[in-house]
Amino acid sequence: MTQIASIVFKPAGVDEPADDFLRVDLDEATLIAGHGIDGDLKAGHPTRQLCLLSYETLTNLRVGGAYTEPGQMGEQLVIHQMDVDNLPTGTQLQLGPEAVIEITGPRHPCERLAKIQRKPKEHFEGQAGVMAKVITGGIIRVGHPVKVLEHV
Repeated sequence: MTQIASIVFKPAGVDEPADDFLRVDLDEATLIAGHGIDGDLKAGHPTRQLCLLSYETLTNLRVGGAYTEPGQMGEQLVIHQMDVDNLPTGTQLQLGPEAVIEITGPRHPCERLAKIQRKPKEHFEGQAGVMAKVITGGIIRVGHPVKVLEHV
């Protein structure tokens, strides 16, 4: 079953070290329409409110030597049994019973990711996930189903 495998966020008031992504693992989070995860310092950008990665992609990256514990790729959500890297821009996903997000485009690996992972950023091209914005807010939980609604 396609489902949420991991939820993490960047908390306020905590300094992030230069050589690590500081993320807090959550069982449940509240998505806010037009914003992202409630309390997440990465939220609020018009098109980059969430970063989604595929569980299966993380497994492949781990085999290749990447550190893939929750949040260590800079993601907020990991989706099990969905190839998020190939979701077209405009695709809408329902997370759990009410939240809806829309894919805004691919995530492009940055120098910080490369530095933290100790691999060139090109290593992550095409497998860095996608960015999304929150269309309809709601509570999401690890284990909640994820389904494709439409392509806008």
